Amino acid sequence: MSSVPLARTAWTPLAVLATAQFLVVLSTSIVNVALSEIRTGLGLTPAGLTWVVNAYVLAFGALLLLGGRSGDVYGLRRVFLAGTALFALSSLAAGLAGTASVLIAARAVQGVGAALLAPTALALVLTLFPSGKGRGAALGVWGAVSGAGGAAGVLLGGLLTGLYGWRAVFFVLVPFALAVLVAAWVMVTADRPRGGRIDVPGAVTVTAGLVALTYGLSGSWPAVVAGLVLLGLFVVFQRRSPDPLVPGRLLSTGSVARANVLMALLGAVWLGLFYFLPLYQQRVLGYTPMAAGLTQLPLALMITVSSWATGRLSGRAVLPGGLLALAAGLAWLSRTPADGAFLVDLLGPSLLIGAGLGVAFVRLTALASAGVPAADSGLAGGLVNATRQVGGAVGLSFLTLLNGYGAAFLACAALTLLIALLSIRKGSF
Repeated sequence: MSSVPLARTAWTPLAVLATAQFLVVLSTSIVNVALSEIRTGLGLTPAGLTWVVNAYVLAFGALLLLGGRSGDVYGLRRVFLAGTALFALSSLAAGLAGTASVLIAARAVQGVGAALLAPTALALVLTLFPSGKGRGAALGVWGAVSGAGGAAGVLLGGLLTGLYGWRAVFFVLVPFALAVLVAAWVMVTADRPRGGRIDVPGAVTVTAGLVALTYGLSGSWPAVVAGLVLLGLFVVFQRRSPDPLVPGRLLSTGSVARANVLMALLGAVWLGLFYFLPLYQQRVLGYTPMAAGLTQLPLALMITVSSWATGRLSGRAVLPGGLLALAAGLAWLSRTPADGAFLVDLLGPSLLIGAGLGVAFVRLTALASAGVPAADSGLAGGLVNATRQVGGAVGLSFLTLLNGYGAAFLACAALTLLIALLSIRKGSF
């Protein structure tokens, strides 16, 4: 039988799965513009406000590998549907939250749902398009949707917060998630579970360790020690487990280990930027949430364009060149004048930052999967996404200890220069 009919029928479920990926990206970017309103509405401290972001990012990043492995054991479609339902319910709970603790808990559960649906959605796409030009086109759609989700979240977050308040940024996710749930139930074919075992000790220790470490960096050194001990136990369990979350064979392949280290550092820059930029715009420049969303649109669009263009570039200078552009934009942004104007003080840095981020994410993602056998390609993709999320959460805890937005942007610029230096070391990439 020809593979053409299969490819044609696969595009409809691809649209459903891509919409789920869009929601995962949207749920991160849409909240950032609303942070100032959330802080005022629930009376959050600066440290508490970081946990509105970190609760989601940590749960998402720490459980991505477990989510993908659960799909292998219990069935990709089944785990995807469970994750989507959990994502919808937790989004509703976040919108209804009356206290800071309820909101943070709902965001953590939302991260769990995203960690179940995101890796299984990608695995289902790879199953629908096993090889050839069809897979390349499908992954191109996947990447474009991810970029569009970031841009849409910035704009939609500003519009909804300005018109209806911060709760709307969570409520808007619910009908879309329910629509994906129903469409996937009807259009995505059930797969057969592949069997195996879940590395429960590994999942528990890495999740608890990362949460304790990130919390401790806000000022509790006993929590830091506990986090480091738990992460040490995670490493021990990975070496002894017959089915580890992070197999040693993966980290010893090509540039996987080094690329993931750099992606973790870049995650700190990425999350720090999108956390502090809307706060600077609203609390220093006096922007409304809607104005903050609109003025971040060039940044989000440049990331999308740069990501698309990077796939057509080659050469060792591409990654360090993009990182230098990113560092320059962050250093420019660190001036943070109290009377800053968009055209003079924000547009230029935004374009440089967007161009650099697009290059860095695409190149590091490619390097993190270079030379990986087909059987481990899904695991490699989950790992690089996990390191970005976890690196972002830990990095944000450090950045919030600095005094002022300018210091945070300057620290991000310095960290980006470090990534650039590591990327051009002899024998690295």
